[in-house]
Amino acid sequence: MPAVVNLLDTIIGLYTFVVVISVVLTWLVQFNVVNTSNQLVHMIGDFLYRVTEPILKRIRSVVPSVGGMDLSPLILLLALFFIRNLLPSIFGSG
Repeated sequence: MPAVVNLLDTIIGLYTFVVVISVVLTWLVQFNVVNTSNQLVHMIGDFLYRVTEPILKRIRSVVPSVGGMDLSPLILLLALFFIRNLLPSIFGSG
């Protein structure tokens, strides 16, 4: 079982990193620091969007924007941290 816990922990850690990078890239595009007409930026942004949007869309359908701010990435990150801390007790290895 420790191998399963380690694998899931690694996957959640990588996905957390992807969500953070997606948020930062979105801010950089919104503030015109990077331009999506650059092919590399567009490819990275498209990949991050495709990986994160299915889950973020479900969260947005439940939690509306507050003052024009999208809180769905924050809620997703909190959920990922919660699940990551809960893994050892679920699988009985801690």
